[in-house]
Amino acid sequence: MFSHFAKALMLGLVMSIPLGSAHAAKGDYANPHLIVSAGELATLIDDNMADGAMKAGSTLHIIDARAAEKFVSGHVPGAINIPFTDMTDPKAHVSGALRSDAALAELFGRNGIDHTSHVVIYDDVGGFRASRLFWVLEYFGHRQVSLLDGGIQAWTAAGQALKTGDTAQDKRAATQFSVNLTPRRYASADYILERRDDENTVVIDVRPTSAYAKGHIPWAVNMPWKGNLTKDGSMKPAADLIARYEAADVTTGRNVVIHCQTGEASAHTYFTLRLLGYPRVRTYHRSWAEWGASDDLPKALASGG
Repeated sequence: MFSHFAKALMLGLVMSIPLGSAHAAKGDYANPHLIVSAGELATLIDDNMADGAMKAGSTLHIIDARAAEKFVSGHVPGAINIPFTDMTDPKAHVSGALRSDAALAELFGRNGIDHTSHVVIYDDVGGFRASRLFWVLEYFGHRQVSLLDGGIQAWTAAGQALKTGDTAQDKRAATQFSVNLTPRRYASADYILERRDDENTVVIDVRPTSAYAKGHIPWAVNMPWKGNLTKDGSMKPAADLIARYEAADVTTGRNVVIHCQTGEASAHTYFTLRLLGYPRVRTYHRSWAEWGASDDLPKALASGG
């Protein structure tokens, strides 16, 4: 791993195209292994691909979380496509709810992911889509998973080529994906309700302020997820992120529960806090879609709402 990092640094020194105005050094983050720069990913691909296809036995799995039509029009070489919609259950009564654990495990296994895989995920919306897959894999007990900082835009801005068409030669043999649930990464409505008076627990609503104003969990603080990103869609430096969360009393000593509307944006803040080394972070993935529709759960509503 050190050799990959060193080679990526060397590659970065010779790149002349800037990726943004406030990119952080990986060493600034408490968990730098959770994020991969375009240069580092290029190095990993060079080490794991030959003749345009992944080498036999390679453990690198690059996942494009965008819609299939975007993937076909241009993707990172060696990537396979798991559209974000493949993870949600269209028949669920809660909008955006995930498929069953068994169905998700089958999806991952069908795409060749197992306990040896180093999964690198990207999208084109600042990690908004990719981070939900990141959260699910961590919740399922997978420990080798990273996001591409800045997504596909960072890849192309670094002068890296895209591949078009389908991924027949990049498909992996199916595996048996083992689920080892990590309960400390998951929160339910009951979990939040039971801790409403717990000073050691803070609930973050990462929806836009306009949505929060229309209705929210009464004791939730509003911290929109886009505040984690620079203008070019890359992650802000660690110092800026830490200052942002500590100013809202979201500190490493507290239990942090995150929600949004349908479970995607909350995963982005989950990823951010994991990157910063927060030890007790959970996602309420059914989020406001469930809470807001329930007559049994307390709500702070806008006047006249």
